Amino acid sequence: MDSERLRRLLGEVSAGRLDPDAALERLRALPYADLGFAKVDLHRGLRLGAPEAVYCPGKTPEQVVAIVRRLAAEHPNVLATRAGAPVAAAMAASGLPHRYEARARLIIARPEAVEGIGLIVVAAAGTADEPVADEAVLVAEALGNRVERANDCGVAGLHRLLAQRELLSEANTIIVVAGMEGALPSVIAGLVDRPVIAVPTSIGYGASFDGLAALLAMMNACAPGVSVVNIDNGYGAAHQASQINHLVAKIR
Repeated sequence: MDSERLRRLLGEVSAGRLDPDAALERLRALPYADLGFAKVDLHRGLRLGAPEAVYCPGKTPEQVVAIVRRLAAEHPNVLATRAGAPVAAAMAASGLPHRYEARARLIIARPEAVEGIGLIVVAAAGTADEPVADEAVLVAEALGNRVERANDCGVAGLHRLLAQRELLSEANTIIVVAGMEGALPSVIAGLVDRPVIAVPTSIGYGASFDGLAALLAMMNACAPGVSVVNIDNGYGAAHQASQINHLVAKIR
């Protein structure tokens, strides 16, 4: 239950339209629902501003569907990350309204259009980095943010990045997705006075060590204002960016 639904529930009790015992029954599911194999956190939307997301690897397709179904009974835009073809097929067979974004490996259950606030820019160094950038964009939009993209603007052709400088300067925060040597976040952080969230990707030749080289480069960025999430973690970057963006909106 998110804060808006809780506010409506309390308003119904205050107005006499809902019996306190009935309201209590609705709240008894908090803070979690026990499915036997999983304890689904129904309270997270109230605590953190966004419902629990489901990480699919390691779960059976049936388990993913059961968890998503329980979350979707309480929230729109429930996210299931790293969803492969078997999970997508199980979700399609379930009849639960959803979108499957194959390139981002993301399921959005009970999809609902949200008017985005503020601005998050997602910059991808190269075309090969775009699946991770897709995940960041889709998650940020589902969390209620306005998102713009700056694609294929890596350091091998800095003129492509400089052409996006005005857009970058308008953002409340910038997610920068890059593999290879992972230099792009440091370059962008040296151009704008906005927090930069760096996402190393597993793109690159052998010495990139499946993204470890980019991760270490980003953690050693010389420009201030750079934070780093794990390799290929577009979801984590989007969640952090959403928190920053929503805080800025509250201040303004």
